[in-house]
Amino acid sequence: MTTPRARSPITMEGRRRIERELRELVTKDRQEVRRRIQEARELGDLKENAEYHAAKERQGMVEGKIAALQHTLANSQAVDVARTRSDRILFGATVRLVNTETGEAATYSIVGDGETDASRGRVSYDGPIGRALLGKEEGDVVVVRAPKGDVEYEIESFEFVP
Repeated sequence: MTTPRARSPITMEGRRRIERELRELVTKDRQEVRRRIQEARELGDLKENAEYHAAKERQGMVEGKIAALQHTLANSQAVDVARTRSDRILFGATVRLVNTETGEAATYSIVGDGETDASRGRVSYDGPIGRALLGKEEGDVVVVRAPKGDVEYEIESFEFVP
């Protein structure tokens, strides 16, 4: 007997983004690919029909993306960050850190794997920064294991904002 897998957390915003992208793929991209395949079929011999082969390749990519997004939605649990209250850092927290060596400040939001975006300060709960921060409090010092070496941060503040 197998035990059920835990569902990965995702923010409500992340879930809505994935649902929008999935809807776009199913209602627009899939239909466009079908139209292109039909048009290419009408051109005749499929063996040497570049348009047909390109459309079939695009179809594979669209269907793969649809399947991946459906899998993500089926295996995730949406967390309403706006309702989260805690004196410890949990999934969905936006955390302000100060590098103890350089004094440089950084702000990170702890999100689901599919929502990460380093340029926007969105880090995975399962990545080095997320793992170092979860369960900690303001004033704690954490060590983030990074490829270029360990970095020590003091947690200045955190909040739960959607």
